[in-house]
Amino acid sequence: MSATSPSHPVLDQNWALVAAGALMTCVAIGVVFSLAVFLDPLGADTGWSRAGISAAMTLAFLAMGLSGFGWGTLSDRYGPRPVVLAGVVLLGLASVLASRATTLLQFQATFGILIGAAAGAFFAPIIAATSVSFERRRGLAIALVSAGMGVAPMTIAPLAGWLVTLFGWRTTMLGIGIGTWVVLLPFVRWIRAVPATRGPGGDANASPPANARDALRSPAFLVLGGAFFACCAAHSGPIFHTVSYAIGCGLPMVAAVTIYSMEGAAGLGGRLLFGVAADRWGAKPVLVVGLLMQAFAAVSYLAVNQLAGFYAVAIVFGAAYGGTMPLYAALAREAFDARIQGTVLGAATLLSSLGMALGPFIGGWLFDRFGTYAWLYIGSMIVGLAAAGIAMAFPRGARPAPSARLQNA
Repeated sequence: MSATSPSHPVLDQNWALVAAGALMTCVAIGVVFSLAVFLDPLGADTGWSRAGISAAMTLAFLAMGLSGFGWGTLSDRYGPRPVVLAGVVLLGLASVLASRATTLLQFQATFGILIGAAAGAFFAPIIAATSVSFERRRGLAIALVSAGMGVAPMTIAPLAGWLVTLFGWRTTMLGIGIGTWVVLLPFVRWIRAVPATRGPGGDANASPPANARDALRSPAFLVLGGAFFACCAAHSGPIFHTVSYAIGCGLPMVAAVTIYSMEGAAGLGGRLLFGVAADRWGAKPVLVVGLLMQAFAAVSYLAVNQLAGFYAVAIVFGAAYGGTMPLYAALAREAFDARIQGTVLGAATLLSSLGMALGPFIGGWLFDRFGTYAWLYIGSMIVGLAAAGIAMAFPRGARPAPSARLQNA
């Protein structure tokens, strides 16, 4: 059966997948980040410590990274649709169970481990499906799916905050779980990829690693994973600590929090801008430029102490770290066979999650040790420059084809 059959979409035309993927990543990440909204009402109602409740977020990120590798491998074997369906069911169920938790341990297990594991079912399978369904517009398509994650803190979290004020945390969390099923289940049918038998980058003669084990031990993956890890380690510390740093510079709390919002908004624009640029000039050079921007923007926080200056740096920093994130998937598609994209992206996401967890901890340790955030931002610049250096070693991949071509089923 050829790809012209109605049962299979044509390359660069599977925009229903992009739309469904953006919605699903938005809801999944939004549910995870909604814990910040529940923090105070949870503590007031249950008496659980803030540290204990916050530990659920740490568990969620770790579970997301670890499970993402498994979900990605399953999507290579069975396709993205059943994996994403399982993720939707588990995400709603975990939220419902978390709303019924009567002990802190139960809450940490349901919200932390189960919701984190469920959220991991979306990124690698959906991004992998997108990367093999597009050629000329691959960067833009991946960026649009990734933009769903950027929108999440500005949509799901405020909605949860509004509902908490009306109904309390238990009813709100229960409603979010049921709402997840109602909103996402109808869109699972759009999660499908173009059946692919060719190698990377649309090159029919390419010879990528034949299996996942060889791919994960290849120089290309070591570079990809190393750059992804260093990139996330470089920006996670400034993301987490900049509000505290701004308050230390004399800004009021309300104004300082808007810096974080500015970074998030700039990240949305950066994803689209960098995605379009990658389609034109290739993912590798755009990634290197973005990593350099991120490194120098991070250290630039030390040069500002007024809100306008913080906003200016936040726009550049947010655009850089937001724009670079989708490019790793584009690089993976250039270097690895389409049939193991889920496994490769799942493993890369695991490394990036470790980098994300490392930055805030190291930043806090440096502040406790030296009484200043200066070494955090200097260290972020150094690690960011290292990420750019690692990315430059990525092997030259095939450029996108000049026109969309059909695949055989």
